[in-house]
Amino acid sequence: MNRSLQGLFFIFAFLFACETKSYAQLPKEYKGKPFRDSVYNRGPQMIPGRVELAFYDFGGEGVAYHDTSPENEGSKLNRTEGHWRPGVTAYTAFFRENEGVDISYTKDWADFNHPNKVDPAVNQLYIGWQSDGEWTNYTVWVNKPGKYRIITIYGYQDNKSELWLNGKKACQLYLPENTGNWHNWTQATVGRLYFQQQD
Repeated sequence: MNRSLQGLFFIFAFLFACETKSYAQLPKEYKGKPFRDSVYNRGPQMIPGRVELAFYDFGGEGVAYHDTSPENEGSKLNRTEGHWRPGVTAYTAFFRENEGVDISYTKDWADFNHPNKVDPAVNQLYIGWQSDGEWTNYTVWVNKPGKYRIITIYGYQDNKSELWLNGKKACQLYLPENTGNWHNWTQATVGRLYFQQQD
């Protein structure tokens, strides 16, 4: 496929709890360094398709993400007794451990020991421990311009998150249901995002 003719690259920022003045600032020279490693090596995530939030861009604090604590709180937690579950690889338990974004994974005793409206995937990576003003950047490949529904699985309550597209606010996300707990999961359409044709 000739990507210069068949699709478009966009950079979008996922901004948590945007009540503060801190927000995703894309440097003018930012070209996006899509996440890839020995397990995931497909390049930019595709739209339409599933965008994994844990696969935010490379670039570090202030470029690819902003986090209010320097440690990956998920990896830190998973090093405590009972949190690194049997059969779970170190790759999953300590995903991007040396970066500040707080990532963990779904666990049997926390996420699947009670009814969920929608069950997440087993060992699903997720970003948690969000604080006001934190953000992550993603370089994505859009196969076709147009308006897209944002459907996500989530736990707990609305946190006034936003999506920014190429440095401009594109939509407010709304989580319609308070599930009562971070580990009680449901699924909903939380927003819509329009990707315009670029010259």
